[in-house]
Amino acid sequence: MLPYIWTKIRLFSFGKIIRWLNRQQFSESVALAVIAIFVGLASGIGVWLFKQLFNVIFQYAFEGIDTPLGLLHHKKIILHVIDDLVHWIEFDRMGSILGLVGNWMIYLVPVIGGLVVGLISHFFIGKERYQGIAGIMESVALGGGRLPYRKIPVKTVASALSIGSGASVGPADPSLQIGAYLGSMFGQLLRLSDERIRTLVASGVAGGIAAAFNAPITGIFFALEIIIGDLRVNAFGIVALAAVAASVFTQAVSGANPAFHIPAYTFNSVWELPLYFGLGVLSGLSAAFYIRLHHFTRDIFDTWNAPRWFKPVAAGLAVSLVGIYLPQVLGTGYATIGNILDGKPLSVTLLLSLALSRLVLTPICISGGFHGGVFAPALFSGASLGGAYGLVAKQVFPSLNISPPAFAMVGMAAVLAGTIHAPITSFMLLFEMTHDYRIILPLIAAVNVSLFLSWHLQHDSVYTLGLARKGIRLQRGRDVGVLETITVDKVMETEIDTLRESDSLTVAIDLLMQKRYHCLPVLNDDGELTGIITVQDIDRIQSDGSDMMHTVGEVCTRELLLAYPDETIRAALRRIGVRNVSQLPVVARDNSRRLVGLLRNTDIARAYDLAVTRRAAIRHRAY
Repeated sequence: MLPYIWTKIRLFSFGKIIRWLNRQQFSESVALAVIAIFVGLASGIGVWLFKQLFNVIFQYAFEGIDTPLGLLHHKKIILHVIDDLVHWIEFDRMGSILGLVGNWMIYLVPVIGGLVVGLISHFFIGKERYQGIAGIMESVALGGGRLPYRKIPVKTVASALSIGSGASVGPADPSLQIGAYLGSMFGQLLRLSDERIRTLVASGVAGGIAAAFNAPITGIFFALEIIIGDLRVNAFGIVALAAVAASVFTQAVSGANPAFHIPAYTFNSVWELPLYFGLGVLSGLSAAFYIRLHHFTRDIFDTWNAPRWFKPVAAGLAVSLVGIYLPQVLGTGYATIGNILDGKPLSVTLLLSLALSRLVLTPICISGGFHGGVFAPALFSGASLGGAYGLVAKQVFPSLNISPPAFAMVGMAAVLAGTIHAPITSFMLLFEMTHDYRIILPLIAAVNVSLFLSWHLQHDSVYTLGLARKGIRLQRGRDVGVLETITVDKVMETEIDTLRESDSLTVAIDLLMQKRYHCLPVLNDDGELTGIITVQDIDRIQSDGSDMMHTVGEVCTRELLLAYPDETIRAALRRIGVRNVSQLPVVARDNSRRLVGLLRNTDIARAYDLAVTRRAAIRHRAY
């Protein structure tokens, strides 16, 4: 069956594929599942090629400086440079200066890479409407998941050059973008609806994560938690198929090993748990600092009156200056993470310097114009911070037999959760890397403390911060900011059924069942609003064993949450969230007893669609 499908795709155009699918009379769910498998497979292939590209560039530029042998090579370079410098001063100036320049050229690689990336961005990519993961989230929420997929080859090259030239950015976010753009491409070429394109974009994101970390479950939850914004059952199966397909390809070509080799973990004593709470506090502070620094550096680069192609050069210079003393910050940093998790002898000072340098350099590089992500740098900083914290704890509490690599593992998840505000993704990533349930208690302690502290210090995650700068506020995959443009009177129901206080419960039950309502407003004999009766009110009377001879007025709820015709839908939505009710009575502003309408959840959904349509029309005219 699969070879037959592959032959069809290879021989026919997308238009013929559509007609072929129609002739087969597949159900929508089956057709979407088949497409999701191809999206996942294409994402796995794309991410694998992307990995090969940036690895080749990095190895060619730095000769393996991010490996243990490369670090040794780096030390030799420094000693050789010092020797050359003395030689040049005392003896042969011209001969030694050539050797000196040649050795130090390695630290100009990020600068040269910044220039190349800047020129590519200026001439081939241009101004983007959707940038990074935040752009994908915006597209799914407001643009029907329709991404400019024709730019993905040149963006992939720019990302590979950014990482390969040593910029402090990660490969995970570009991997997600590869999957997302491929999912959007399949959906657009097959002329699917916006809802199905959104699902395919999320499927591509799941495939990108699965291929980047060999972690399909993490990919599923990242796509649902961050991109869609809701753990919906109907999207879960489709997204899961794409993640599995990408993971199968990745394991076939690269093996079943996870992204990092994790040491064995042992929870020695319950007294270790408070130490993990302390790690959570440090991780939350670091994550909030990391997020705010993105905002700060973006403002600096946006207000800097310099050519757009030159800004990555300045960011590359910052990386070069730090890389002279800390070569571990160059590139992905995966080898350094592996050394920390393997318990290699690294000092506390070095680990803290690495954590801080990565937290500072990544916002500079991304704001300056390098293409890459914040996912891997958060893991790098978390591992460095956790490793340093574990070393200090081991010295202070020698009787606990503390393992610093365990704190490094938990630190990775804690800083990541505080940075992207996605605890489930952070949990799953560590689980898939460790395959060990015993780490659950330290993990819950550190991740939840980090997320709580980071959220209170900085409400926006590193992804939603970019959207907030555009005035976009997403909740559960929807922009609640657009609801500020629609008032309640535009969508409320004015023809509504009501009950009287004197009506019996039997009448109320019949009307609720007939109309399939969960609640109804209650009026007195003068037609004034006095309460609301719900299915729960009736269930309470029945569970108490009381007879059904009560009137509606005796049973109804009289403490009401109200809406007003002239207020925004967002204000009413916040009020609905207070008690998680399904509807609000709408009353006149000058008389809270005069019922003028009813606002239901379905009306809010309709208001959202109306607001999004208006915003899309405005943006379409703007572009």
